[in-house]
Amino acid sequence: MRAELPDVHCFHILNESLLQDLLRGGPQEAVYRRVVEQILLAADAQPDLIVVTCSSTSPAVDIARRLVNQPVLKIDDPMAAQAVHAGARIGLLCTATSTVGPSTALLHSHAAAQGVCVSVHPLVNSEAYGALMAGDRSRHDQLVRASAAQLATDVDVIVLAQASLAHLRDSLQAELPCPVLASPPLLMLEIASRMAGEQKKV
Repeated sequence: MRAELPDVHCFHILNESLLQDLLRGGPQEAVYRRVVEQILLAADAQPDLIVVTCSSTSPAVDIARRLVNQPVLKIDDPMAAQAVHAGARIGLLCTATSTVGPSTALLHSHAAAQGVCVSVHPLVNSEAYGALMAGDRSRHDQLVRASAAQLATDVDVIVLAQASLAHLRDSLQAELPCPVLASPPLLMLEIASRMAGEQKKV
């Protein structure tokens, strides 16, 4: 963030236990409540924009948006908005099972908001996630590439559903016949646009 937008002041609130609890099968309601608490804490600092950077906990954002005055942006919002216009069949590539439900719902939500009809085709490679957690990035990337190639034969666009996959976006785009989207670069463009708008108000 600071490298991309050096004139923007930002701060971070991190709670690693939230995703860990979801992956362990902890109660979603309890995790989402804690996410909302984190967003409320961020709102108390009076930022111009709050960004939530975990795909798996994004349903909590819908609750928090009703409780704070500031806009709250999900990490995948810009990507989902672009994906639903890229084709009717969207491939959702995940390595964490906790991402499938929230990311699918987000894509359908953006499709409905934009008046288009899409079908979402999830593919989860849990083995790749295990490799990443074990520190084997090379094996992780190999497995993700194989899954992306498999998915590309049946869809119009592929969405990389986690930020941990984003580093593969450019190489996958060069290899595959369909568009490949990743959240971080699109998120940064959206933040830059919004912050430019805020500066004009000053």
